[in-house]
Amino acid sequence: MRSETLDVIDEDDNVVNQVNRQEVHQRGLLHRGVHVLLVTRERRLLVQKRGKQCKPYPGALDCSVSEHVKAGERYEQAAMRGIEEEMGLRGVLIKPLVKFRLTYSECDEEISVLYEGEIDPGMVRYDPEEVEAIRYDTLAELMEKLERGGEEICSWFEEILRWYAGKPVRMKIIETYAHSHNRMLR
Repeated sequence: MRSETLDVIDEDDNVVNQVNRQEVHQRGLLHRGVHVLLVTRERRLLVQKRGKQCKPYPGALDCSVSEHVKAGERYEQAAMRGIEEEMGLRGVLIKPLVKFRLTYSECDEEISVLYEGEIDPGMVRYDPEEVEAIRYDTLAELMEKLERGGEEICSWFEEILRWYAGKPVRMKIIETYAHSHNRMLR
């Protein structure tokens, strides 16, 4: 696991401390995260299969990009850093869709922002250290996978897909951004 420092936050998303990532997860401290849905012009979502070393959910399907927000970093900075580190892309125009709070796994409680951006699949150069493989699915195909089961999908990705499709979710919505009704996958 990478040794990085994260901002510990209160219920109102104010920074109250800075602690290394391992301790944040050991103690279950509230911290920040980001997720990015990268969509093609044909409205297909870049879905990543997490690397076998990733915890939790090794080898499971995940958002295009999922990142912790490092200490002192803004949500959008973390999203852009993740897009570059995981998918080898720079300059992707992203827009925030929703800010939410979710329990990701035992001792992993986050306030996260979900972003969306359009990409050219020919430009993607994913990092094989973090990402085992990528593929492109429609929202309908992903929702069918959720209903049918069979492939492991990260719990947070399931929640994000359900929210995106207008289904009931267990995540606590903190803020929905004005343009979130114009989602690219629909």
